[in-house]
Amino acid sequence: MQQKIKEQIDRIRSQGAVYVDSRWYPNEETHNLTMWNGNLKNASATRESGIGVRVLFKGAWGFSASSDINNLPGLFEKALDNARTAAERVTFPVRLAEKDAIQGSFSSPNRIDPFTIPFDQKVGFLKKMDDLLNQPGVSQRVADLTFIRKQILFYDSEGSEIEKNIIEVFPSIGVMGVDADGQTHRRSFSPARLGDTRGWETIDEDLFTTEAERIVRELNQVLTADSCPKEERSVILLPGIMFLQTHETIGHALELDRILGYELAYAGGSFVTLEDFGTLRYGSEKLTARANATVPNSPGSFGYDDDGVPAQDNLLIDKGILVGAITGRQMVEEANATARKQIFQGSSGANRATSFYRVPIERMTNINIDPGTDGTLEDIIKDTEKGIVLDGDKSWSIGSNREQFHFATEIGWLVEDGEITDVVKNATYQGETLKFYNALSAVGDESTWEVQYVDNCGKGQPNQVMQLGHGVPVCRFDNVRIGE
Repeated sequence: MQQKIKEQIDRIRSQGAVYVDSRWYPNEETHNLTMWNGNLKNASATRESGIGVRVLFKGAWGFSASSDINNLPGLFEKALDNARTAAERVTFPVRLAEKDAIQGSFSSPNRIDPFTIPFDQKVGFLKKMDDLLNQPGVSQRVADLTFIRKQILFYDSEGSEIEKNIIEVFPSIGVMGVDADGQTHRRSFSPARLGDTRGWETIDEDLFTTEAERIVRELNQVLTADSCPKEERSVILLPGIMFLQTHETIGHALELDRILGYELAYAGGSFVTLEDFGTLRYGSEKLTARANATVPNSPGSFGYDDDGVPAQDNLLIDKGILVGAITGRQMVEEANATARKQIFQGSSGANRATSFYRVPIERMTNINIDPGTDGTLEDIIKDTEKGIVLDGDKSWSIGSNREQFHFATEIGWLVEDGEITDVVKNATYQGETLKFYNALSAVGDESTWEVQYVDNCGKGQPNQVMQLGHGVPVCRFDNVRIGE
């Protein structure tokens, strides 16, 4: 099969194509088990395979994909025909940034393949969690396991040959209850990842037992709590909500195709312009953010992107100043040409597709916030006169260009004179993105830094769902409006 693909790449290249690549998925599997109130609500397994082909001809892309690999010549010819048609209407000819030809491989670090674990053992884990969650105050309880395994073989006309074997594990538990006013509240847990692995071995039953007890206890506290006050306070975001703050207002805002206006209708654009790089004060000096696709234990690390560019640790915000973006080979060339100066030195290795039948687009890797020097969570609380500690993502609303936001959280703890006083329900906060990050007044040390997973990041039309991670510490922001 490898030789047949390479022959077709050479053939299409000989017909005038500037560039050709293919992504062959011999196998991609997803398993999901969901237990809801003691019932196995879902036990599903999907499997697919196929090949996607891109052809660049006279400045325009053509794409074709099929799960039938028995007619490779026809598949490659279709991609070339599509490129020829597109070339008649191209307004900005596509150019690709330089890259090396790479012969490489990547396997996600997994000690135990979850697909080898017996079905009964997986259901047994869910049943144990369900029993632990089945407590007074809990009206609904859910435990979920999702596993992904895929093999990707990449070949291009520049000589790259790359094989990737990736396994991901996404476990979660949650509880819901109804307060005296008839409002439903929830508390949930998905484990943060430490160490250098991400297989079945990351499902620590002792940890889940402890966390199940905690989220039930905290749910019951929320059910009898007063509502969050409507006022300004310092907000202390735990990683369980700081990851979403980072995702929506740094990650998506700094995808270069979004900055250039290619992502508008589905999930909004970006307030960032090409003139902002190197000058825009995105946040206070305590804010350093990076797109780091080399973190070993996160689905945002994949070895090589779907342009064949190696994964990188790419600085985005340096002590508050915007310096980088989430980029692929095509968009950096267009951005430099549009700005009439070299903003980007090359691709940051962030062009990815959700499967063989989708074209690669700029996607977040691991968008991380560097830990700071302001101590532990306890240290930050002690240093806060009037604040609120927030955790858990409940709902979110983002401005059309990510210039503003509103988040609802699962739980809040009021802070008065350096001490936690009361739990509050319906805890929300809002702000303008730049003003908010410039009000960043404390960043927790490495003891507060956790890698939080996102298994459902959507982007593109047609939609592509991608998996990634966010390594974030505890962060405090001053003078933030809450409770509305």
